[in-house]
Amino acid sequence: MSEIAEEMRRRPDRGEVATYIPELARADRQAFGLAVIDADGNLAAAGDSETPFSVQSITKVFTLTLALGKIGDRLWQRVGREPSGNPFNSIVQLELEKGVPRNPFINAGAIAVTDAILSGHEPREALGEILRFLQFLAEDSTITIDERVAASEKRTGFRNVALANFMKSYGVLDNPVDYTLGVYFHHCAVAMSCRQLAMAGRFLAHSGRNPSTGLLVISPERARRINAIMLTCGHYDGSGDFAYRVGLPGKSGVGGGILAIAPGTASIAVWSPGLDAAGNSHLGRLALERLTKRMGWSIFGE
Repeated sequence: MSEIAEEMRRRPDRGEVATYIPELARADRQAFGLAVIDADGNLAAAGDSETPFSVQSITKVFTLTLALGKIGDRLWQRVGREPSGNPFNSIVQLELEKGVPRNPFINAGAIAVTDAILSGHEPREALGEILRFLQFLAEDSTITIDERVAASEKRTGFRNVALANFMKSYGVLDNPVDYTLGVYFHHCAVAMSCRQLAMAGRFLAHSGRNPSTGLLVISPERARRINAIMLTCGHYDGSGDFAYRVGLPGKSGVGGGILAIAPGTASIAVWSPGLDAAGNSHLGRLALERLTKRMGWSIFGE
């Protein structure tokens, strides 16, 4: 871990921070953190692993888990499970497919998933449920929402407003668009450190079970399927390249974080704010590629 962090520190190519959400443009491009937690709870960490950052789209893994727990496979009537091949906020594909998003990790899909969680609740209640779920998984009640980031997303989220209204016109969303988007903007603004994020992802590495408590969060079958969607769709139209180079299920966010899962072995979180052309952490992907090679953790073999 220390060797990889030092390699990343020395690299001049660091990608570019996201600027379309103004608060994210303030991130330190020199920052880098990495954390790995195994089944016994052993933590290996390096760099800025305790620095909170905006996890952004990584929360879509956890909202997908919650929504499946609420309505089960009926969720797949609202959202597909196929890679998009288009930018994460594209409206073109949504129009061609009559308002049904291609997968739960592009923005339109995550908005539809958020709408499923919101049904039967007030927005504040739904948001509280999402936040408590993250705190429960990470065993850390200090995890919070960065209100400045949420406000920044709301001020500049015109494309997401268009996506939500388009889906509403096809009956994909049940709740008022403003309510659904309010919850969506806020859960994307959750701030976590690499250690907290790796802790939260452990159940996906261990067949749906929290290894420290033994509690079953979701069924082994559902954990396997979420991992499959992470592998094929977790990095937008960079998902194929990530699978090719890293060989693990993963989910990125434009805040520069990546959650990666080594099934049966470990939960991994990496953070570096500079992004590549597909909107994924440049150094984060490089670090994970080196880690999986050195540890032999690729699901496709050594």
